[in-house]
Formats: sequence, structure tokens, C-alpha cells
Amino acid sequence: MKILVTGVTGQLGYDVVNTLNIRNIQNIGVSSKDFNVSDFESTKNFIEKYMPDGVIHCAAYTSVDKAEDEPEICEKINVEGTKNIATVCRTLNIKMVYISTDYIFPGTGTKAYDINDETVPLSVYGKTKLEGENLVKELVKKYFIVRISWVFGKNGNNFVKTMLRVGREKSEINVVADQIGSPTYTADLAKLLCDMVVTEKYGIYHATNEGYCSWAEFAEKIFEYAGIKCKVNRISSEEYPVKAKRPANSKLSKESLDKAGFNRLPKWQNALERYFKELV
Repeated sequence: MKILVTGVTGQLGYDVVNTLNIRNIQNIGVSSKDFNVSDFESTKNFIEKYMPDGVIHCAAYTSVDKAEDEPEICEKINVEGTKNIATVCRTLNIKMVYISTDYIFPGTGTKAYDINDETVPLSVYGKTKLEGENLVKELVKKYFIVRISWVFGKNGNNFVKTMLRVGREKSEINVVADQIGSPTYTADLAKLLCDMVVTEKYGIYHATNEGYCSWAEFAEKIFEYAGIKCKVNRISSEEYPVKAKRPANSKLSKESLDKAGFNRLPKWQNALERYFKELV
């Protein structure tokens, strides 16, 4: 089996390639330097030349607030880019794994969102990722759509690294406490994606580390594990204005994972503990 992984310079793509290498699965990790996903001919030519059995599409525009100011660029990568890859996968009968997000949901209520619940994205980023999902469903026969949330990994920037930096600089920090979700370690997620791509259990999945917390609780746990004395002031989303609106409830149901026989990811606290060992 041969797998092509887009977005290799990002957090998730980096860990997916590492996992495939550990499992001795032939693969190639690509970035925008190799080909431009928003250019159809460039995408088609590269994929045709490599002829993989599956594409794990991790490349995306993920600057949520910046996307509100440059929606065209976000759409070009997340919608056009996904359409191009999906079109080639359909033509060549290649499996496609598409990475989506909790941001496609409105974030109302307290119940964990099921895969078939109503999607109402609140931001440009969320809208483009949902459009990408719809294109994959429309164009690809053999697809896995995997919705994830609150990712952190060794490669690239994330909330954990930001908190470590700020926590060492300040004695106290304000963090939002009314948005609830699940932190997700890309090293754990990568293993699941690699488990999926070798099967024919196509469909939509939610994949995060187990358990829920607020961003404030996540920050407190980061400081606890890192031995940093920094007080977390729990504030509301209204007290921390940002350009893109975030869902208050980002809980995702793992029922589809269970039904397909895939293992759930470990608890997020356990994942964070292992992540700190990776950072050393």
C-alpha cells in the first residue's frame, strides 16, 4: 500500500508520516512546495505520478481569525484544494481521508454532536471545511471524513506551546471558560487515521482524545504538568473578543468509531502528559 499525505509541515501531517514510517507503510509527505492543491493540473500531475492507494488530506488553511479577513484565500485552499484532490481520487479510484473540524457545528446545547447532527458553521473557516466535506461526499466513492478538535502536536504552533510561553512570562492569565471541547494529540490521532486508511470502513467519524474540558481547564492542566505557577482567570467568550465566533459546545460523539470497531483515543490528560515527554 502507498499513501500520499498532504500538509506534511503541519502538526497532523507530520505525525501521520511518522506513524506510516513506523508501520513500514510506503508513503510520501508533501507540502505546498511539492504542488499547489488549489491548482488542478499541478495536483493531478503529482498524484498521477505517485499513484497512491490512499490520500490523507491534512493540508488546510487553519488560521481561524485571519480567515475572516481573507475568506478568498481560505476558500481557495480548503474548498478548491479539497475539490481538486477529491476529483483526482475519484478518477483514479483512490481512497481519501479528509480532515474536518468541530467548527462545522453551531455549538449549542450540552449534548455531544453526532455525525448526522445539523451543521451550522459560525465562521469562514468552519464554512469552508463544511464545503470541503460536501465535495468529498459528492465526488469520492471511497472516503473517510474525520472531524477533529483542539489539536496539539510536536510540529508547529498550538495552544499548549502558547500557554507554556505565556505562563513563563506572566503570573496570571485570562482564559475562556465557557467553550467546552476535547484536546486532541496529533500523535494519537495519526495512529487512528493510519488504522482507517488500510480498511474499507468508509464514512464519517469524530476523533478526539477522550474527555471534555474548557480552555481554562486545559490551561490549568498544562501549567500543572509543566510545574509553572501561573494563575488562570476564568473568563467568558464575551470578555475575550475575537474575529471568528467559536462554538461554545465542541463535544463530539464517538459512536461511529465504536460501531466501526475502531479504538477510541486515550484520555486527553494522558495524551498531554505524553506530549510533554515528547517536547523535552
